[in-house]
Amino acid sequence: MLFKIHLQEEIILLQNGQQVHQNLQTGQVPQAMNHGGHEMFDVHEVLVGAINTMNLYKLLGNHIQDPELRDIQNRQYQFIQEEYNLTLECFQTGQPPAKRTEPYMMKENNDFIFGMTQMPPAKPIQNVTEMSDQAMLSALKASASMKTMAAAETTNPVVRRVIAASIPNCLEMAYEVSLYQNKHHYYQVPQLAAQDMQNILNGFAPAQGAPMMQQQMNMNNNMH
Repeated sequence: MLFKIHLQEEIILLQNGQQVHQNLQTGQVPQAMNHGGHEMFDVHEVLVGAINTMNLYKLLGNHIQDPELRDIQNRQYQFIQEEYNLTLECFQTGQPPAKRTEPYMMKENNDFIFGMTQMPPAKPIQNVTEMSDQAMLSALKASASMKTMAAAETTNPVVRRVIAASIPNCLEMAYEVSLYQNKHHYYQVPQLAAQDMQNILNGFAPAQGAPMMQQQMNMNNNMH
């Protein structure tokens, strides 16, 4: 919701003509060229990553047997495709996209199963039918990392908001896949001993006190 509000603020600025940029060598920058050098390379990687993820999902779709995983794959593919199109639109035009960015809503609950059971050792796959949920999870995690780096380097305000808003969606989709894996004991979550966890949980205390500048102001006020 916060990302939507900020994106709407950027849209209003652009529509009111208040978004003006200058290049020291060439003068005024047209809105379609409102991109920095790092942004061009990083958003290029984001878009390529989205294409690769969609290609992977298409490849996996022909080999997924579990209806539950197939449903996750289909829903996520549609969402990734729409996000890709929105990002591409604002990247190419420098303007707000035609549609708002929306949050991804997963179906899985968040009840993780903790503990380890004996599993076969990990090894490279022998055929494509073994590539499914793990490949999806890896692609989504990589996408979240790339979008985080790109958002930090993006100068165009709308592109930055669109990419930043998509990061939680990547994390949500990755979380959904990991929950599916965990339910089927593919993604196992060990826990520390209870006493060790308690020691770590209690190893921090709340921060107190005002910033140094505020403390100085308070002292000055008390002196008057």
